[in-house]
Amino acid sequence: MSGSTPAKIVEPDIDHAWMPSSPCGTGCIARESEAVAGVFVVLRVLVAIFAFALLPILIVVGVVSPRCRRQVTKFGARLLLFAVGIGLVVNDLRSARERSRTEGSALLVAGHVSWTDVLVLTALRPATFVARGDLVDWPVLGLLARAMKVLPIHRRNLRSLPGTVDQVADRLRAGGTVVVFPEATTWCGKAYGSFRPAMFQAAVDTETWVQPVRLRYVDADHAQTTATCFVGDETIGQSIGRIFRLKGVVAHVELVAPEAPGTDRRDLARRCESAARSGEQSDPDVHAVVELEVLEDTRLPTGR
Repeated sequence: MSGSTPAKIVEPDIDHAWMPSSPCGTGCIARESEAVAGVFVVLRVLVAIFAFALLPILIVVGVVSPRCRRQVTKFGARLLLFAVGIGLVVNDLRSARERSRTEGSALLVAGHVSWTDVLVLTALRPATFVARGDLVDWPVLGLLARAMKVLPIHRRNLRSLPGTVDQVADRLRAGGTVVVFPEATTWCGKAYGSFRPAMFQAAVDTETWVQPVRLRYVDADHAQTTATCFVGDETIGQSIGRIFRLKGVVAHVELVAPEAPGTDRRDLARRCESAARSGEQSDPDVHAVVELEVLEDTRLPTGR
């Protein structure tokens, strides 16, 4: 019918065997991190409000000049990172030839720790993000998600997955950049999951190079921290309020050589996971045992 709106996809309440999950829970979150004084929290909130006020300008500029929109988007993301108190250090390990392979369309993949990953990667390179389907309904971040035109993925609805892959492929064919978190859920950063191959099919179908990104957060002592992770039972509001109080946290990003798409999405996923992990080792089983001890609980905490 003319003028009708598309039906909203409703995820079933029952999880399936392929539903992404992690053993990380609220006990993983570093609580010993330094905190800023209350007055600085207020100032950060004011800066964040100012950054969100730029969204209408970003939309208007994007209509007039997509090139200018990229610069405005990067500025807005860096402003929001400043507001939440997270610094940014980028180390580009690629040669000029390797960089040229992803100057046009590219699929960026990284491990997933927190909602702050979106700000970090947008500050690096504005892109379309594949994100959980209910993100647009979240307070504050939902507004940003709608402005960025995220591609929703409904994790409980396996039948919608091929359609999302097709949407990613369409964006890549149009010369766009798409960011995917192939773990499909958040982990604490000191433990992590495998890269699932589904979204890599879009790169194979469009013969697009894939850019692995190494992302980790460090504290004031330059040690890796889990203070920013969004896991367990913590709500998005609680996470935002806690992270706004952190002091001395820096996001470290490394760009390594891009991976050729090849013809096998599983092989591509393995290659990208190896590149993004930089030889690190993770033992989720041991991590889960430690988690249980920290929480003093008899049940395994459910990841996001």
